[in-house]
Amino acid sequence: MIVGGGLAGMLAAAALGGHCAEITVIEQDTLPAGPEPRRQLPQARHGHMLWCGGAEAMERLVPGVLESWQAFGARRIPLTSGMIGLASQGWFRRWRDSHYLISCGRDLLDWVVRERVTARPGVSVLQRTRVLSLTGTRGRVTGVRVRGEDGVERVVGADLVVDAAGRGSHAQRWLTDLGVPVAKEEVVDAGTVYASRLYRSPAGEAPFPVVSVQADVHAPPGRTAVLLPIENGQWLITLSGTRGGRPTGDAEAFVSFAGAARHPVVAELIAGARPLSEVSVYANTANRRRYFEHVGRWPEGFTAIGDAVAVSNPVYGHGMSVAALSALALREVVEERGFSARGLARRIQRAVARPVAMAWTLSAGQDAFYPGATARPPGPAERLLSRYVDRLTLTSTGNYAVATALTEVMTLSGPATGLVRPRVLLGALAGPGKPQLTDPPLTERELALVQSPQKTP
Repeated sequence: MIVGGGLAGMLAAAALGGHCAEITVIEQDTLPAGPEPRRQLPQARHGHMLWCGGAEAMERLVPGVLESWQAFGARRIPLTSGMIGLASQGWFRRWRDSHYLISCGRDLLDWVVRERVTARPGVSVLQRTRVLSLTGTRGRVTGVRVRGEDGVERVVGADLVVDAAGRGSHAQRWLTDLGVPVAKEEVVDAGTVYASRLYRSPAGEAPFPVVSVQADVHAPPGRTAVLLPIENGQWLITLSGTRGGRPTGDAEAFVSFAGAARHPVVAELIAGARPLSEVSVYANTANRRRYFEHVGRWPEGFTAIGDAVAVSNPVYGHGMSVAALSALALREVVEERGFSARGLARRIQRAVARPVAMAWTLSAGQDAFYPGATARPPGPAERLLSRYVDRLTLTSTGNYAVATALTEVMTLSGPATGLVRPRVLLGALAGPGKPQLTDPPLTERELALVQSPQKTP
């Protein structure tokens, strides 16, 4: 049984396919029949980058999904030739390609996965149904108590309950009610607020790079401006800012806020372009992690994945990829140990913790430097790691080998240990090698769009 019919829930259902005769997904929302908004997913209006590490994991779980996304208009954008990126230490060059990302609206991305998973034999979805609690004991979870849209409560039994309910998960309380010890929880909150708006692309359906102006955590407030080319000839513009520099829903101030980022290139690109939506604002962005893998007496029959375990500031773009890697870890443990193995749930929880920990280091480890983000300031180890990441980022602006190693980790395509390999360490010591760029590396065609007085096609 899967609690939650969002992306993580559908990927968990895909992971268990072939190991369970019946998989029931319980979802409190009404799932749309097409790539349309969901009431319980307000963050879908904002930019989502699916890094290749997550995309490849989804392809393994749901074969053919990459091709389907692109058939419906999603963009497969090569890295780094398809990105204009300003990092904390300078502009990245558009090196020859080593990785990629998938860029499309979140509604499209979720719908394609949902359609393919729910078409599988044995998968059913209970919509408009709320999970109230777990059933069983502190040693074994046996199912859930639910309330349907008719108001009637009943118990649904299960051999394994997978909580994929996202940020709204009640797993901590449900487990405590059964007598399971409380898991340690950590919160790093930079106070980030997002504002997003759709524009008609001045480039039409022609390819256009992602444009990402990132913040410098050591120079708050952390303003960012990101342009994502998505389906239907649209640009999705997402701006963000931390305490002291947050965007609002004011449409008149949207472009000027983009211009206040560390470089105004995004503002210059959308000035004069035709907006297709109002401004959407989202503020539930704190990094939050529950260390379920450390609970001493973890019950049989229950596990949590995705945002039910940990959520990251969306600016790092890791949430969907972590959900996919977590679902893949779930499948691998079940395949290795067998569905009825003793201690299966604990093994799954520990396996899920690996991709969670990697993304947590990349997001919370950086956000901790914003004023007020944590109860205590970063210690010596965190500061040393931050300085090393800064050095790697600087080197990446002029060293292809180090840039590729950093991209490998940032896209969750390889382990963080790749950043301490001898070649990377030596590269970081030597520095960039090439002089830093002083302007965004736009092509003549792209630059013409910036300089055009009339962008609306």
